[in-house]
Amino acid sequence: MPKKYRVGIIGHTGRGDYGHAVDAAFRKVEAVEIVALADANEAGRATAQQRNGAKAGYADYRDMLAKEKLDIVAICPRHLDQHHDMLMAAAKAGCHIYMEKPFCRTLKECDAVIGELDMRHLKLGIAHISQYSPVLATVLKLIGDGIIGDVLEIRGRGKEDQRGGAEDLWVLGSHIFGLMRSIAGGSATSCYGTVMQQGKPIVKADIKEGAEGIGLLAGDHVQASYSFGKGTSGYFASRRGMAGKPTRFAVQVFGSKGIIEMESGYLVKADLLRDSSWSPGRSGSKWETITSAGIGKPEPRTDGSYEGGHIAAIADLIESIEANRETKCTPRDCAAVIEMIAAIFESQRLGKPVELPLKTRVNPLSLYA
Repeated sequence: MPKKYRVGIIGHTGRGDYGHAVDAAFRKVEAVEIVALADANEAGRATAQQRNGAKAGYADYRDMLAKEKLDIVAICPRHLDQHHDMLMAAAKAGCHIYMEKPFCRTLKECDAVIGELDMRHLKLGIAHISQYSPVLATVLKLIGDGIIGDVLEIRGRGKEDQRGGAEDLWVLGSHIFGLMRSIAGGSATSCYGTVMQQGKPIVKADIKEGAEGIGLLAGDHVQASYSFGKGTSGYFASRRGMAGKPTRFAVQVFGSKGIIEMESGYLVKADLLRDSSWSPGRSGSKWETITSAGIGKPEPRTDGSYEGGHIAAIADLIESIEANRETKCTPRDCAAVIEMIAAIFESQRLGKPVELPLKTRVNPLSLYA
């Protein structure tokens, strides 16, 4: 009989809840059995157990980890200030992990978790669902085949709603940076960022505790440029209240022969413009759709939802355990995304470009004089 992986769910009703329904996705994975759930909120715990069928319920996730012999732990809360402690506890219990993004609040926390996972040879998957999309795989193949020539620039923006600026950078920019790194083929080597509040560079008085446990935060307008290998540049920006309809929450890949645009999401289509001028108004070029099947072909898959992305990521985690390989979005990939975020604040603090990997491993906003 195929192995059934014993799964424990960690949620926290009222403090990040269960993320984007992470626990519900596990019910759709045949290779797992949800055996226990932990939630400090009694009413929320009862509701969640009804929803996902967990047999045992715990008020403290540490008790669950100590008493249940778990193979995989799902760390579900959106609130970021809980992630490090939950990750460390799950790793010390010898469990593989699937978690809501972002990874951790600081690079220091990331380093500690990576060390713990490495020491115990544990795998981690994360809800950067775009990283698991078959459309991304198609896009990467097309870029590798030279469909848009040499990649010159990769541009991305957040949703730029009421969270626009620094909060948008953390919550949604993390998806953009994951895509940017995949397309660029690795980590950025430098960053020059600016962080503004009401049109002026941030000062210490602007620094407050951010929403969703992000930690110290400041800025309603962030902009950054990154250097990658092979002469590729990356750009990210978010400004509060500047949301587009439809959204600009996407990456645009500008090549010497054309453009590919890809929204964040699982199985969301991409678009191709074969136009070296990048100007269809002048060239008359038309956009073409890219699906998992290729250019101009209907999407054959039917699992295109946030839950579908979770399921694909969980399946990748299980395959990585069984094949003893890395997941598609490794702990170091997760940390590199956090580093791209932190680098913007560190560059603003120092008033100059910064090299990556960053020497500063704490939140740069904590160092403001």
